[in-house]
Amino acid sequence: MTNWTRKALLLAVSAAAAAGTLTAVGAPVAHSRPAGPAASPLAWGPCAPIPGTPVPAGQQCATIRVPLDYRAPGGRTVEVAVTRLRTDRPEARRGTLLALAGGPGGSGVQRLAQKGEALRAATEGAYDLVSLDPRGVGGSTRAGCGIPEADRHLVTLRSWPAADGSITENAERSRRTAMACARDGGPVVRSFSTRNQVRDIDRLRAALGERKLSVWGHSYGSYVAAGYAQEHPDRVDRLVLDSTGDPDPARVGYGWMANVGPAVALRFPDFAAWAADPAREAEGLRLARRAEDVQPLFLALARELDREPKESDVPGVPLTGNRLRQALHGSLNSDTGFAPLARLIRSAGDPQGRPVLPPELAGALPDEDASLTMAVICNDVRWPGPDSGYARRVAADRARYPLTAGLPANITPCSFWKHDEEPRPTRITDEGPSNVLMIQSLRDPATPLAGALKMRAALGERARMVTVGQGGHGMYLGSGNACGDRAVSDFLVTGKRPGRDTHCPN
Repeated sequence: MTNWTRKALLLAVSAAAAAGTLTAVGAPVAHSRPAGPAASPLAWGPCAPIPGTPVPAGQQCATIRVPLDYRAPGGRTVEVAVTRLRTDRPEARRGTLLALAGGPGGSGVQRLAQKGEALRAATEGAYDLVSLDPRGVGGSTRAGCGIPEADRHLVTLRSWPAADGSITENAERSRRTAMACARDGGPVVRSFSTRNQVRDIDRLRAALGERKLSVWGHSYGSYVAAGYAQEHPDRVDRLVLDSTGDPDPARVGYGWMANVGPAVALRFPDFAAWAADPAREAEGLRLARRAEDVQPLFLALARELDREPKESDVPGVPLTGNRLRQALHGSLNSDTGFAPLARLIRSAGDPQGRPVLPPELAGALPDEDASLTMAVICNDVRWPGPDSGYARRVAADRARYPLTAGLPANITPCSFWKHDEEPRPTRITDEGPSNVLMIQSLRDPATPLAGALKMRAALGERARMVTVGQGGHGMYLGSGNACGDRAVSDFLVTGKRPGRDTHCPN
C-alpha cells in the first residue's frame, strides 16, 4: 500500500467517524504556494470577443509559452492561451479551480465564458476559475495538415460507411488524411496529445503560483483531468470527472468510438418518447403516435436519403443519410436538441420541405480544427492497422446498432498514422489521494455509463460516483438536475462527498 493510499484510507475513516455518511476531502486551505521554481507572472488582459458567446465582465486572458517538445525543454516553444475569472468573494477563496473542456478540440476560454458565472455562483466564490485552450485550439498555437476541403466535412472526417455499408472510400480517405499529416503537419501537429496537455496544465499551475489546483473535467476533459491527477497526485486538491470515457490505455480513443453504438441505442428511446408525446402535436413536431415507431421512421428516412439526398438550405450541401445520422448523434447530447432534430426529420420527409442543416453540418471544418481533432486521438495510442478486419467489424456493428450504421467500428486516419515516438497513454490507477467525485448520466450518447464504470473501477477508493437518472452528456451545471449539481457543488465547496456511490433521480 502506498503512502497516498494509507493517507486516503485514514482520511476516509476519520471523516466517516466525524460526519456519518460523508467523507471530508482536503481541509479548506488556500494552495497559493508554488510547487517547484517560481514562474514568470502572467500578463492578464481583456479577452478577445468570442462569436456567439458573451464574455463575462472580469474574465481575463493571457498566454504562456510551453516547450513544443518536452524532450527538448530548451528548444522551440508554442503558445497556450489561458483565461481566468477571479472570485467575487475574496474572503471565501480557498484556491483555484481549473475547468477543462471536452473534445478533443474544445476551447477552455469559451467554456469559461459559457459556464464561469454559473460556476462561480455554484461554488460560492470559493475559487478563482481558470481554463486554457489546449495547443491547437482557439487562441493557442495552431497547425494544419492541408487536408482537402471535401475531407473536412464532419460526415467525411468521421468515418461513416457508404450507403451499402462498404468502407473502401473511408479507407482511402483515412490513408490520405494520415499521409497529409505525416507530410505537412510538422512537429506542431505531432505535439497535439493528451500527455502534452497534461504537461501544459502543470506549466499553467506554476505560472499561477499555485501549489495545487482543483479540477473539473468535462467529457474528454475528464480524461485529461484524470491523467493530470495520476501524473501529479500531490498537485490536485479536489477533482470532478463529469461524463467520463473508458480509460483503458490500450484503446483510449479507439475504445471511445467503439462505445458510441450502444450509447446512442440506449439514449434514442428518450428522443422517441419525446417525439411521440401528444404535447408535440401543437408544436408540429410529433413524429409518430407511438414511441416504438420513431426508430423505424428514422431509419427508413435515412435509407431514402442514402438513395436520393435532398437539397438543403445550404447550396451544394444536400441532406444525405449520413448527415441525418450525424445530426442525430449531436442532438442526443441534450434534451434541448430534440426539437431541432424533429424539425429536421419533418422537413426531410416533406416533399415540399427544404431541410435547414445544423451549423456543424453546413460546411467544411477549418483545416486546423480538422487536423487537431484527428491528431490528438491518433497521437495518443496506436489503433488497429488497416488490415485488421475493419470491414467485418463494421458489418457486425451496423447490424447490431443500425442508428450509427457502422461508424463506431470503422477505420480512421489513426490506422495509418505515423508516430514520432511510441504512444504511452497514462494508466489510471487507485494509487493516489481519495479526492475524486465522478458524475454521470445513465444514458450518455457520447461517453456511456459502461465506460465511466471502468474509470470508476480503475480509481478504486480514490473516487465516489454520482449517477443521474436521465440521458444526456455533461451533467454538472448542464442537465438541470438539482441533486447532481448540489452533490458536485458541495464537494467543491466543503470537500464532502457521498460516503458511497449514490444516485440522483431525474
